[in-house]
Amino acid sequence: MYKVLLVDDERIIVEGISRTVDWQAFNTELVGTARNGIEALSFIETHLPDIVISDIKMPGMNGLQLVEKVHEQFPHIAFILLSGFSEFDYARTAMQFGVKHYLLKPCNENTITQAMSEIIGDLEKQQTQETFMQNIQTELSKVLPHAKEQFLKELVTNKTYGQREWDDYGQMFRIKVDNDRVRLLLFQIEGAFEFEHMFAIKNIAQDVLGKSIVLLGTTIGKHVLLLIKAMDETETLFARLIEIKQTFTAYYKMDATVALSDAGQIIEARKMYRETLECLNYQYYLGEGSIITKKDIDREEETDLKPFIYDEELLCMHVKSGDWAFVQAELQNYFNLLADSRMDTNLSKSYVIPLYISIVRQGNPEEINDYVKKIASFDQFHTLRMIEQFVTENAEQICLNNYRSQTRKHSTIIQKMLGIAREQLGNPDLSLGWVASEILYMNADYLGKLFKKETGDKFSNYVVKLRMDKAMEEIEKTGDVKVFELAEKLGFGDNPQYFSQVFKKYTGCTPSEYRRSP
Repeated sequence: MYKVLLVDDERIIVEGISRTVDWQAFNTELVGTARNGIEALSFIETHLPDIVISDIKMPGMNGLQLVEKVHEQFPHIAFILLSGFSEFDYARTAMQFGVKHYLLKPCNENTITQAMSEIIGDLEKQQTQETFMQNIQTELSKVLPHAKEQFLKELVTNKTYGQREWDDYGQMFRIKVDNDRVRLLLFQIEGAFEFEHMFAIKNIAQDVLGKSIVLLGTTIGKHVLLLIKAMDETETLFARLIEIKQTFTAYYKMDATVALSDAGQIIEARKMYRETLECLNYQYYLGEGSIITKKDIDREEETDLKPFIYDEELLCMHVKSGDWAFVQAELQNYFNLLADSRMDTNLSKSYVIPLYISIVRQGNPEEINDYVKKIASFDQFHTLRMIEQFVTENAEQICLNNYRSQTRKHSTIIQKMLGIAREQLGNPDLSLGWVASEILYMNADYLGKLFKKETGDKFSNYVVKLRMDKAMEEIEKTGDVKVFELAEKLGFGDNPQYFSQVFKKYTGCTPSEYRRSP
């Protein structure tokens, strides 16, 4: 229902029009009356009527002044002006402010109702147009985000899109960039993910960076792409990118790799997009979850690159011996060298696979086929870090198996040496060199190291201890055994004096003193 305000300084006219017009028949309501323009303006500012029926000639503020004031603040309010015949020239002035209805006094019910009908018709038509425009804007608001996303896709992939398209669509989308300096951000979510994750990281990025920085955003394949204004402070941008990643990881327990292009003109969008894709390829070397820029992937010309050369003989030797500490450090060094080479992904794999096979050959022959079958896993590795982890884990397993095997083998040899020592206790030739050359046919130095590693003592010390323990046993058992007899029996030959010296050093007293002791 439309609200009507009646303004006239003559009370009789106000009352007459109020009673004469059937307001409800026109879907209207008389919401108030005023005696002059000043009262009317105050009422209008408070109640905002749709239609004002006003006399022109009034004290304080006349009708034309009221129309001018109201038109400045509320141009949608319609006026019907009342005036005598001599004041008709005022109608020309009123028309300047959009007043279409000017009635001469005295006016009857028909003239007023006719003017009311015309005004209401105009208002309904205007309302229909406004409703139509609101519906159009509502539909556009639904379509506009999709249109923006599609435009960004075309901008970075369509060769025909350039400055002209940017000018047209930028004006349509009300996007303005100072000096047209922009950058592209490309996000790649790591691991298995759903579309909602792409939508989430896009929203997080827009919130963290701010609407004033993010111009457009879209998804292309498995990537999220943002067109942003080029920020002067690169450190600030990197801090915000880290915040985006941390926020996304906190909510979804997933990581994302970010590729950032250099700043450039908007017409270079296709070039910047290819740049971000190339940055993502170097995720193979820099690892998942990195923030990669063009500086990270810049390298020397191919002609200046040196061939990657690595001699795995030393590494394989330590794998064979089960020395995991050395193998672990050497593998870390190998993959650092490979990462520094920055060669093609497939080419780098061609270097790793032979190394892996060389390591596998150092293991148990019965298990080699199982390790070789794992080579098929290399196709699934998208980063050098994943390959390093795979090779390291398998090398560790082979090293540990070899270590256990070597330990068992060493223990068997040491047990033989202990048995030989007990059996040959009276042999003057009993020594590490004699056992190594005459019985076990092994390198004496290597055998000595094994014995000390297993028992914690030198073989010669062990033999002395064994002989002295046997000597004390014989003295305690017989009581009158001769020193020269003990010396000969325990491998000291015809040198009882040396035997006595060794015995005293071991027990703190001579054989004779030991025999007399309690």
